[in-house]
Amino acid sequence: MKIPKEIKCVIFDMDGVIIDSEEIHKKAYYETFDSIGVEVSDSLYKTLTGSSTRNAFQKLITHFQLKLNPEELVVEKRKRYVNFFENDPTLHLVKGVEALIQHCYQKNLTLILASSSAMVNIDRVFNRFKLQKFFTAKISGADLTASKPHPEIFEKAALLGNTAKENCIIIEDSDNGIKAANDANIFVFGYKNPMAADQTLKNANFVINDFKALLKII
Repeated sequence: MKIPKEIKCVIFDMDGVIIDSEEIHKKAYYETFDSIGVEVSDSLYKTLTGSSTRNAFQKLITHFQLKLNPEELVVEKRKRYVNFFENDPTLHLVKGVEALIQHCYQKNLTLILASSSAMVNIDRVFNRFKLQKFFTAKISGADLTASKPHPEIFEKAALLGNTAKENCIIIEDSDNGIKAANDANIFVFGYKNPMAADQTLKNANFVINDFKALLKII
């Protein structure tokens, strides 16, 4: 798939693309894993990246044959995440993404946020870093019937952006997100986030190491 000749809508993932939160998500997950007495290998954890928290815990409950309520685990993990989020002063936007967001906004492109995170976490990030004014809509995969790698979230993003798919692009840093973009038939840039080195990005239409490259394309 070629880069769209006319880009009208840019669909952003959040964790690992807009905010460097992968590490605090991982800490929150592993504290929760420890609390229920399961050992999650790196390879198993890799398969959870990009999925909603609910789907991640449902997968683990099936994998370990646990008699636990996934909703309760979601709440537990979210408490831990909020604690890290509110008490980590080093938490910051991904390098270069703020300039990219402003660049797209100044060009009157439609910006849509499509994240597997819960809306409460999305709002927490948007409020802390004052991103609300730039985006037309925000979608939480946690509110949809299916999570990434299912394409539903990106299908909905294109609809909310009121833009034909051939004029949309997606920016993702996870293999689950890239598969969702592929299945939605929307061009996807894979961002090689150093904090998510376990993601291959092999099915991205184009891989970038920093956002300066996109300033020249968009």
